[in-house]
Amino acid sequence: MPPSSTPPRRNPAHGATPSKPSYRIFDVHLKEKVYVSPSLARLVFTGSQVHQMGTCAPDQRIKLLFPSPDGQPAQVPAVRHWHQLLRDLPPSRRPPMRTYTLRALRRGAAEVDVEFVLHGENGPASRWATHAKPGDRLQMVAPCADHVGDPGGYEWQPPEGIRHVLLIADETALPAIAGIFESLASLEAPPRVQAFIEVPHAGDRLSLAPVEQAQVNWLVRDAMHLEHGEGMLQAARELALLPESAARQTDHQPLVDVDIERQLLWELATPTNRAFYAWVAGETAAVMAIRKHLINEVGLDRRALTLMGYWRLGRALD
Repeated sequence: MPPSSTPPRRNPAHGATPSKPSYRIFDVHLKEKVYVSPSLARLVFTGSQVHQMGTCAPDQRIKLLFPSPDGQPAQVPAVRHWHQLLRDLPPSRRPPMRTYTLRALRRGAAEVDVEFVLHGENGPASRWATHAKPGDRLQMVAPCADHVGDPGGYEWQPPEGIRHVLLIADETALPAIAGIFESLASLEAPPRVQAFIEVPHAGDRLSLAPVEQAQVNWLVRDAMHLEHGEGMLQAARELALLPESAARQTDHQPLVDVDIERQLLWELATPTNRAFYAWVAGETAAVMAIRKHLINEVGLDRRALTLMGYWRLGRALD
C-alpha cells in the first residue's frame, strides 16, 4: 500500500493492542551528496529514527516533503493522519511532496539513500537537491520496520522462477532498475533479462550488477537525437525480442484508454505463468504508447505487464 493511502486508525476493541502503522513520517537531514552521473545525484540521509525504517523491494516507494513555499522545512507531525494534516495546511505553508525510490537502507548506520534526477531549477525537488548541503532537513514518508504484514508501496513482484524479464525505463526509474539488477544478481538461477534504459547523456550509463544472460541496452537521447520517451518506445516496437512462450490475449477485450492528463497510468502485473514478466516505468505518455503497442499490436496478455507512469512531462504530481 503506498504511503498516500495509509488507512486511517480505527479504535481498537477494549483491551486490544492498536496495530502499528505501515508507513510513518521520519525526520531526516542530509549527510552526504554524491554525484553518480551527470544527471543523477545520490543523497545520503540520516537521523535518529532511520533505524526504524523498513523496505521490501528494489523499487520501494517513499515520499519526500520539501520546504514549503515560504522556505520553512516540513514539520508535519508523525501521526497516522499525516496526509490529512498536510492537506489542511494553507498553501503557503504546505510542503511540496514528491515520490522517490528508496535506493538503499542501512539501518545499523542510520543511513538511507535516495537518488535524484537533476534537471535544474524547474521544480522543488530538483531545486532542493541541486543546492542541498549537509545538515539540510527533510521529512520522509517510509515503511515502518516493526509493521506486521506487507506495507506495499512497491511493484517489482515477478513470479518465483520467472524465465524471461523485460525492463524498459527512463532515468527517473534508474535507481529502481539498479536495485532490480542487484536482486537478480543474487539469484542462483536468474532469468533471461532484456533491459532498455533511456538516459539523457552517455555519462548516465551506470555500472549495474552483473546478471548472467542479461542484455543491457542504453538509449542515450543526446547521442541518438531523441526526444524524451522516443527511445523507450523504439525499444518496445523494434528492439525487444519477446519469447514465443509469453502469454497472449485470449479474450481480446478492447484496451481502455487512460486519461493521463487527469490520472496516473499505474497497472500491475498478475502473471498466470512463469514465462514472461515486463516492468515498464518512466514518462507517462511514453509508457502509455508502450502499453498500446504491447497489448493492442503484439497481443501480449496484460496480466504479464507492470506499467507505471512515474511522471508526466510538463506537470508536477504530488
